[in-house]
Amino acid sequence: MKTDDLIHLLAADTVPVPRHAAAKRLALGLLLAVPVSGLLMRYGLGLNPALGQYATLPMFWVKFGAPLLMALAALLLVARLGKPGSVTRVAWLGWAAPIGLVWALGLMAVWQAPAAQLPELVLSRTWRVCAENIAMLSLPVFLAAIWVLRGMAPVRPAWAGAGAGALGGAVGATVYALHCPELAAPFIAIWYVLGMSLPVAAGAVLGPRLLRW
Repeated sequence: MKTDDLIHLLAADTVPVPRHAAAKRLALGLLLAVPVSGLLMRYGLGLNPALGQYATLPMFWVKFGAPLLMALAALLLVARLGKPGSVTRVAWLGWAAPIGLVWALGLMAVWQAPAAQLPELVLSRTWRVCAENIAMLSLPVFLAAIWVLRGMAPVRPAWAGAGAGALGGAVGATVYALHCPELAAPFIAIWYVLGMSLPVAAGAVLGPRLLRW
């Protein structure tokens, strides 16, 4: 059989991919996964009883808003990582930019605080569980993002897995902010960023296995 004949034969039964199929799959995955993360937080950890009071403070909105912005950037990141040839540099920068803001606020707070207050600003009461809880809450969205990517065509599985982790970690941190009692910028800059980074690292390691064609 000639090469041209083989190509025509393989192309004969192709079916066009429905328009916006990837976006619909991603929306469905999030619709199922985000409530699961919310339920894990609500019944596993509990809402912060002072949440109404916290909502009047600027640092709460930094703690809640920074990962929310990262999650929005990660949506674009996952969508692009599932398409061969898509450029993801801008999406990665959009994901990382809020981290720079939080780090700047954390460094400013450390610079201005007396030395005796530094342990409270950095460790506070919940440093032992913060990153772990964020990583736990990231799991439903991470798995949903992996499911979305498996239905697409990621050609860089390690990066695609990291993107799934970026989305999961950002959503996990956003949900965790509704429970977390901490408001110190250095604490958020260290432990929230660590908690969001763990799923990224895990996704990069697991991506080649979970997203293998």
